[in-house]
Amino acid sequence: MKGLTLGPARAFSSNQSFVIWLCSVFFVGASLFLWIAQYEVNSKIPSKEEQAAILERCKYTRAIPGPPPDFSQRKKSDRFDRGTKATLIRNATIWTGLRGGTEVVKGDLLLDGGIVKALGYIPNTVIEELREVGVGIDEVEGGGAWVTPGIVDLHSHIGGEASPELSGANDINSRKSPIVPWLRIIDGLNTHDDSYELAISGGVTSAQVLPGSANSIGGLGAFIKLRDTPERTTISKIIEPPYELNGTHFDHSLTPRWRHMKVYSQTRMDSAWGFREAYDTARKIKEDQDAYCDAAEAGVWKALGVWPESLQWESLVDVLRGKVKVSVHCYEAVDLDMIVRLTNEFQFPVASFHHAGETYLVPDRLKETWGGTPAIALFATNFRKKREAYRGSEFAPRILAQHEIPVVMKSDHNVINSRLLQNEAALAHYYGLHPSLALLSVTGTPADAAGLGHRIGRISEDIVIWDSHPLSLGATPQQVYIDGIPQLKNPSVSTKPDTFQSYPRPPNFDKEARETVEWEGLPPLKPSLNSRKGGRVGFLNVRSVWGRNGDGSGVVEMMSVPMTSAAAAEEEEEEEGERDAYGKGEKKKVAMGGEVVVESGRIICFAPWTGSCIDSPSTPGLSFDEIVDLEGGSISPAFVSFGSTLGLNEILLERVTNDGSVYDPLMSPGGVPEVLGGRMVRALDGLQFGGRNTLLAYRGGVTTAISSPSGSFLRGVSVAFNTGADHALEGGAIVKEGVAVHVGLSMRYSASVSSQIGALKQLLEEGKGEWKDVIEGDMPLIVHTDNADIMASVIRLKSSIERVSATGKSMRISFAGAAEAHLIAKEIGEAGVGVIVYPVTPFPYQWEGRRILPGPPLTNLTAIVKLLMEGVVVGVGVMDDYLARHTGFELTRAVLESNGYIDKKTAIELVTTNLEKLFGLESGSGGDMVAYKGGEFGDLSAVAVGIISEKGGFVDLV
Repeated sequence: MKGLTLGPARAFSSNQSFVIWLCSVFFVGASLFLWIAQYEVNSKIPSKEEQAAILERCKYTRAIPGPPPDFSQRKKSDRFDRGTKATLIRNATIWTGLRGGTEVVKGDLLLDGGIVKALGYIPNTVIEELREVGVGIDEVEGGGAWVTPGIVDLHSHIGGEASPELSGANDINSRKSPIVPWLRIIDGLNTHDDSYELAISGGVTSAQVLPGSANSIGGLGAFIKLRDTPERTTISKIIEPPYELNGTHFDHSLTPRWRHMKVYSQTRMDSAWGFREAYDTARKIKEDQDAYCDAAEAGVWKALGVWPESLQWESLVDVLRGKVKVSVHCYEAVDLDMIVRLTNEFQFPVASFHHAGETYLVPDRLKETWGGTPAIALFATNFRKKREAYRGSEFAPRILAQHEIPVVMKSDHNVINSRLLQNEAALAHYYGLHPSLALLSVTGTPADAAGLGHRIGRISEDIVIWDSHPLSLGATPQQVYIDGIPQLKNPSVSTKPDTFQSYPRPPNFDKEARETVEWEGLPPLKPSLNSRKGGRVGFLNVRSVWGRNGDGSGVVEMMSVPMTSAAAAEEEEEEEGERDAYGKGEKKKVAMGGEVVVESGRIICFAPWTGSCIDSPSTPGLSFDEIVDLEGGSISPAFVSFGSTLGLNEILLERVTNDGSVYDPLMSPGGVPEVLGGRMVRALDGLQFGGRNTLLAYRGGVTTAISSPSGSFLRGVSVAFNTGADHALEGGAIVKEGVAVHVGLSMRYSASVSSQIGALKQLLEEGKGEWKDVIEGDMPLIVHTDNADIMASVIRLKSSIERVSATGKSMRISFAGAAEAHLIAKEIGEAGVGVIVYPVTPFPYQWEGRRILPGPPLTNLTAIVKLLMEGVVVGVGVMDDYLARHTGFELTRAVLESNGYIDKKTAIELVTTNLEKLFGLESGSGGDMVAYKGGEFGDLSAVAVGIISEKGGFVDLV
């Protein structure tokens, strides 16, 4: 048995030894072959042609990108489309973007060959010479209109996250690895995006499209022009496409072009190590390349070998060489500090910090960034939606500018619809950023940060003709030229007041900005006990007073005082030089106006002349707790806010700080938990007071907010509450406990639309609980939907239920959001259904709401105007908590787009009495009034300084 066992074993061992010996011989031979081959390569001396190519490559590798030496002598743009006519704009006011944004030239402007050839005084001989060589010229009468460079968006996902949102139209993130510098947005950039046209209609002509925020290093972005091109390709949109897009085989004698990379500081310790490991890998490759070039430039050709490179890491190597413009997404001081340390460890520059909410708290640390201080790309007011953005401040732009740090306003499209990037600059100016710097923040400063200031961001290639001063609310392009090509077909121009041709004079927020830094972004917002006046308060220099009708059905102008000629003359004499480059200084204008006296929160006297109430002979010696000079301001009804989750969350994206979503019987496995017993959820029970967005809304003139629970189909019952209250048990805190029943109907929910409407019909037919109140018209039903076809189904359902109902009453239904309501405006009006429109500037976020009516300059009408024309009761809401404070500004933009159809009375009703009607609130909803200093509710010169509460019996001086 042993022999039978050992024999085969020995044979196997012998065969195994032979195989091992054979493999060893093969391995040694192969290694020797490769060594000889490598030796021959290393010892080979390159030919003269090869040496020249190597030296050219080394020169290119170490060269810093920029315009080619002859760029300033170009006669036409490399992006010029043959057949494009020249354009001569006559009699314009041209803001060039030069001399720190202070240069304004009055005269003409000539576009030819895709570039600006001349501006100011242009001799007729120049025009005749063009005609002689057969160049067609379109002449445009500017009529003194403002002309600026095209707006530059430094942070966008347009085309990468295409709208409307559809499967496969979002290609901005990778889930493969946290570090992916080898990815390129150009490989996922969609040329079919409905928002290209919309962005252009807001004056945006170029944008940096960045990867998303799923990766620590997300890859290479792309800077694009937004216009369509004859080629219809992605590459044809790129401004100065980097040669590296086509690999390593290109003419290295060319001047390098900038590339752009997105970096995001996420989970901090992991991100920091990931960055260091990646940059260390790139550093080693860079050092090998430098050693290679040092040898070549020293003439040591023998044993030079092959060029050290890695396709994966080459873009990061170029970051270390300063050839890639790095955009860093980070918010907090800890993240900023880490990135600054990283730049100094690996010695590379950063072009810009994005979002960067706490940069204003650490300006000196920013200046320690290796290679120079980066630009800071910010939102104007979109903060607090996540913890790392909680300390963000509207005063950050002005504070950073005071530290001579470049400031950029950006959209993060479609976080903010990039069509509204001009509005971001206007708001930054409102909160104290100097007008020149505010305009530069969306033109020259982002262009410089991207390394493209030689061709965009100043009067060079792309221009916009505006219908009003570009920093005024609602400023809209009359025409947009990209590469010399007009982009707006038959543009609709809305009439603007003459006053909108001058930049608005903002309030003085010096105190607030100082307190923001002192409190590290979280200054107290609740009015102090000392600021609440329960006695008698007088208001001087009041321009107008708007109040409610006796029955609360609308508003009426109670007093109007035109500016006196003396005050108007003084305003004309005011020089821009009274404010320095950072907006410091005081306005000297003293407005002349009427007087108003408030006693225990109730207006007891108002008159349009001085000395009629406060120092009247009929009331000698009248004592006052406070006298407030409104400097030509106004008093008008407080706003009602709806559309956001105001009061139901403090930090939207933090689960532990918000009420959350309700259970939905169509969406939740097993339906609504049995413990709820079929009861409808009420927002009242999840209400939170004292949140920063809520208090900012209060200080902005919004004293009543209506919030519904978050959810999908069956959302629950909304609540109306006082935004200035401390808690729910305080007197007057709850305006109405159960306001309306809310449902959502959408194609995006897992249950079909037909199932959702079928379920709604079943609930209405059963008529239990709140549904009985809905059927009997005692409680409104608010249907959240954007789709016109869904709205039509609801109108049919309303008719059906009312027909079979024994009550004989009409249901009170309103559509909320309602992006496509204009398509069936007539039918909505005939059905007696209301509409709450938000956002004011529509956007095709989803397929079901893509058929928007965008308004000027793309369409004559807006959805709000069309609905009003059909007799629909219309309210205006806001989508985001942070926007509630700007209800007046949103309203003003809606008014300005209406071409005079919406007057001031109608405008105020859109955010007061109309919303009260739609939600069944008692007329007046508290009767609160707001005193504005420096202007009226929607002026960029005005600020709310007093909340007048008749029900509470006080005036809050905010």
